[in-house]
Amino acid sequence: MTYKDAITYLDSFIDYEQLASFDYGRSLRLDRMQQFAGSLGNPHRALRCIHITGTKGKGSTAAMVAAILKEAGFRVGLYTSPHLVSFRERIRINDEWISEEELCGTLERIRPIIDGIDKEGDLYPTFFEVYTALAFSYFKEKAVDFAVLEVGMGGRLDATNIIERPLCCGITQISYEHTQRLGNTLREIATEKAGIIKENTVCVSSLQEEPVRAVLEAACSRERARYYEVGKDLYLREEQLSGRAGSGRSFSVWGIFGEYPMLEVGLLGDHQFMNAATAIGLVESLRFYDIIIKSDAIRAGLRNVQWSGRLQVIQRNPTVVVDGAQNRASARALKEAIQKHFRFNRVVLILGISKDKDIPGICEELEPISDVILLTRAKVPRAEEPAALKRYIKKEALVTCGVDEALGKAEALAAPNDVIVVTGSLYVVGEAIQVCQRSVSMTQ
Repeated sequence: MTYKDAITYLDSFIDYEQLASFDYGRSLRLDRMQQFAGSLGNPHRALRCIHITGTKGKGSTAAMVAAILKEAGFRVGLYTSPHLVSFRERIRINDEWISEEELCGTLERIRPIIDGIDKEGDLYPTFFEVYTALAFSYFKEKAVDFAVLEVGMGGRLDATNIIERPLCCGITQISYEHTQRLGNTLREIATEKAGIIKENTVCVSSLQEEPVRAVLEAACSRERARYYEVGKDLYLREEQLSGRAGSGRSFSVWGIFGEYPMLEVGLLGDHQFMNAATAIGLVESLRFYDIIIKSDAIRAGLRNVQWSGRLQVIQRNPTVVVDGAQNRASARALKEAIQKHFRFNRVVLILGISKDKDIPGICEELEPISDVILLTRAKVPRAEEPAALKRYIKKEALVTCGVDEALGKAEALAAPNDVIVVTGSLYVVGEAIQVCQRSVSMTQ
């Protein structure tokens, strides 16, 4: 099997990530994933897992946890979704993507099991289930010390939730998302997320609103799990760095077991401080298993963490910033970060949003800081048509057919001291990164 063959095979499975609508309760079935994993010998049971869900920052938090554990000398598997450019991004060990050869080899080993399942039956796996099985199998084969797993959607029915006894689970800040599937209230959404909390484990949460906190505390009480929340059991304080060129921000954390003053994180945006505090709580909770992560590893991991597509500068002159903000809260954090961390004359906004997202909320947050607006769409069925997005924009906005066209027009309109912001969807961000990569390779 070549890598091209592997991608073609993976693309043949139904991918609910890219669909605008589906029956959440009927389409995502944990029993199907359990049977599938069982036929593979339950590779997840050989792993020591840290399981992370939430609305904002779950991927960044997972990357921070993995970076800290790597700095502590461990071999760390990281499983995330979706990918921005390559399927291989989703599965990595110590920040190295799974190679094309290893992906093909792992897929070849599990393919006979998949091909033995009735394609028309209820037990035929989805794309995300196959890829999750690939991750579990690969991490087991490579004998990772820890597997850090980011939930794909929700939590209760997510394919990653077949793990019976994670070491700990993390829940980043919960806000409105996927309301057609997870529920229309914060309580309903939190209930789906709380489905990853398991008996006698540890749950570390970012600061939550009261309806969410009540749900998480009740779930931990039922499961006899320890519950720690930033702002309640762990404390975060922002600090002002002085005496440095381009005076910036740092933060201090008073954790479950230790104090960590004057930390810095390698990701832009003050909202990352909350994610970092949550990550610290998660690695600290490993002490309940006699695993002590030293403060030097925590400090180095946060400083060195890398995570693409989140306030990432992908081009200069003019500056192009991509960010996967896809709900109101994330769009607000992006707006504040752009105003705080970048110097610019004008903001040129490239906006593409999926149909199932809070389109009015995202537009309301980002329109006020935008001087030029270009509307676009990613090449996925979930993407809303740019002409439809225009109904939610009061300012004049240009409609484009795709991200490539939008970037071309933005660069033609932008002056060197302007900033181009590409956001609204990780799919849009991924396509923008690919466009810029092609542009760079053509000039070399």
